[in-house]
Amino acid sequence: MEKNPTAMLVVAGALRRSDGLWLMHRRPEGKQHGGLWEFPGGKVEAAEKPPEALIRELREELGITIVIDTPEPVAKAKETSPSGQIRIVIQLYTSRDWLGEPQALEGGQINWFEPAEIRKLPKPPLDVELAKQLFADLPR
Repeated sequence: MEKNPTAMLVVAGALRRSDGLWLMHRRPEGKQHGGLWEFPGGKVEAAEKPPEALIRELREELGITIVIDTPEPVAKAKETSPSGQIRIVIQLYTSRDWLGEPQALEGGQINWFEPAEIRKLPKPPLDVELAKQLFADLPR
């Protein structure tokens, strides 16, 4: 993470099924970015490593236990204040292996999409950047 004690570190998971579809979560109306689609995840707690936080978050949000493909994120994005201070750093990890059937346990909805569909979904700005990086090598 960038050297900024006030920046919030967030992790997200890009889950890919064997048929090539990717999971996205639509945020509940009434919450920040309500109605927009995102890669599921959440905040990293003080004593956690990012992969541990992602495993915990997806267990809480989706009711699944994931195996992360690689220990390093496949994409990163950050939000900065008008003064240039980093407010949020989000790291995206991929998984093709999990136990359980994903469910939207904390509201909103989930669905499976092709990369071309994900590119067109309304998303928060950081998820737009994550999707751009994740699918950069795929044909449009």
